[in-house]
Amino acid sequence: MAGLLEVDRVNILCPDSGIRLPISRLYFCRHCLKLKSGQCVSHEVDSHYCPNCLENMPSAEAKIKKNRCGNCFDCPSCRHTLSTRATSIAIPNPNDPAKPTTKKAYYLACGFCRWTSRDIGMPDKHIASGAWQVPDNPYVDRESLTVFSNMKMGSFVDQGRRMNELLDYYRQLAQREKQERERKRISRRRSYFHLQEKYLSQVSTRRRSGALLSALTNLSVKESEQNQNLSVKGSESVDDVEKLPPEIYNEPVNLASVCTITQRLSQPEYQPHYIKQLYPKHKHLLIKRSQRCRECEHNLSKPEFNPSSIRFKIQLVALHHVPEVRIFSIPNLYFQQESQVTLMLINAVENQTKVTLQPMPSSDHDVATASVTLPGSDLVLAAKDDTAEYDDMNSDYPEFKDDPSLVHFRKANKLAFFVKVTPEKAVGDVIIALKVKYNYRDMAAQFRRTDEDKDQEKEPPIVWLEYECTINLGKLVDK
Repeated sequence: MAGLLEVDRVNILCPDSGIRLPISRLYFCRHCLKLKSGQCVSHEVDSHYCPNCLENMPSAEAKIKKNRCGNCFDCPSCRHTLSTRATSIAIPNPNDPAKPTTKKAYYLACGFCRWTSRDIGMPDKHIASGAWQVPDNPYVDRESLTVFSNMKMGSFVDQGRRMNELLDYYRQLAQREKQERERKRISRRRSYFHLQEKYLSQVSTRRRSGALLSALTNLSVKESEQNQNLSVKGSESVDDVEKLPPEIYNEPVNLASVCTITQRLSQPEYQPHYIKQLYPKHKHLLIKRSQRCRECEHNLSKPEFNPSSIRFKIQLVALHHVPEVRIFSIPNLYFQQESQVTLMLINAVENQTKVTLQPMPSSDHDVATASVTLPGSDLVLAAKDDTAEYDDMNSDYPEFKDDPSLVHFRKANKLAFFVKVTPEKAVGDVIIALKVKYNYRDMAAQFRRTDEDKDQEKEPPIVWLEYECTINLGKLVDK
């Protein structure tokens, strides 16, 4: 089936954002009854977790640790997860130096590229969760960039003075912009003072005016303080550039020992030149996010809190609510010759759905490169039944009176039908555009009822919805 794996060939137009996406990448809001893309929803971070140890982390702690796990590490060479290996080493016995004793030692190793912490001279640890040592941030003192000192990788303290200055500067700048927005909002409220003096009592007017003036005074004081502290030293250019070492001109380059661009950019604070200067990095945290409709502010997608769970509490994917159009079979397509293409409709809900297909006018779209002749009557899709997929005996559906000239076959909630396509462009892909209208049982209508209507038992109303669909049928065949 051409449309099962190649989902990008059938795209649906999102009415709000105006982009075309496959049905598997769209959401359906049951309250607005509209299709939503990733650009039409609000994204909210629910939790942070490590993809390796699956440890949950609060947002405040993740911010302090710079969104990195304190126990897991990435290989600096290939970016895979490092594992802790145990080995036995011989150490001298303090009681009898002639008889050495064995002791366990732990080091980091990559199971993919065979990189180990011993390759860069990191000492082994005597505990599995030992404090692995890495060089200090060289931007602590800009006058001595080549001085390194050992530090524990668990201490996520940014010691870069220059970075701290820039962070403080932009933090003050953001605070200043926030105060300016607050001052403009309060200044708009001052324009209604004459209405307050006219219709409110003198006590309430005096109280509100005093509170507003005190807020403006605080804002002006904070703004004056902010203007005094809002300064940062700009970057300065230097004329003395460190010369290249003579080994670059005298000795051949060993590409196996030189870092790649990706390896260097993965550690911007060190900028290592050689493989022996690579140090393990703490693993980045991942997030679980929920997506909310911007119009009605209802959740469209909300995962479970447990990091090891892949289920969703709420998952309103359009694939589960909207009839899906797929490509079943495509014949050879020739320029300005009519061909018969077989498409398929799949019902995603547990009730019968009527679908009406209409061609898009040429003035409404500029994507289609072929004209299409669609069935003139409604196509009725059977209700979705999970057990019908395994029922091979019941292949006839007498309750549906299908026209053999329009319907190819019917099985469970699937219906294959014929359309006639005539390519109108001699080059490029053959693309058809059509409008799909279908009836939908509005199950969320009960949440919008008034108190009087809730006492009466009513069936969910049926509404007619539509969406625009483009189907890429592939290339033309030369005669």
